[in-house]
Amino acid sequence: MGDERVKAEALQILGLFQVLPRLVVFDLDYTLWPFYCECRSKRDSPSLFRHARGIIYALKEKGIDMAIASRSPTPDKAKVFLDKLELQSMFVAQEIFSSWTHKTEHFQKIQRKTGIPYKSMLFFDDEDRNIDPVWAIWVLAYTLAPQNTALLYKA
Repeated sequence: MGDERVKAEALQILGLFQVLPRLVVFDLDYTLWPFYCECRSKRDSPSLFRHARGIIYALKEKGIDMAIASRSPTPDKAKVFLDKLELQSMFVAQEIFSSWTHKTEHFQKIQRKTGIPYKSMLFFDDEDRNIDPVWAIWVLAYTLAPQNTALLYKA
């Protein structure tokens, strides 16, 4: 499915809802792309999961802000990959740093930067261990299916 087709389908799905989140937050590794940054070289050409770009474009078109919350131990590589994928400017906040917390620290920083209340955020991650702690601060959060096959339909 091409980016434009995915975008059109995502826009159609988003149109079904009366209330949309003000901010959608994505993890990076195995959520937007199919690899761990630390296992790749900055010289590599990264790729996204097949639905990711179309969904990002649909959210942007709907005026929904987006952010990154990643515990990558190699934030420099993650930012290089976002640049190579021409996505750096799509995100109003990028909290990419190694942490032993369950991303609650990432969300505190995102909330401070954006001023958007937690209850107006939606979060996608591939790891269950990151979901419950952000639910506890009132962020609506979903675990993605293996291999990101359900990204378009999970919300």
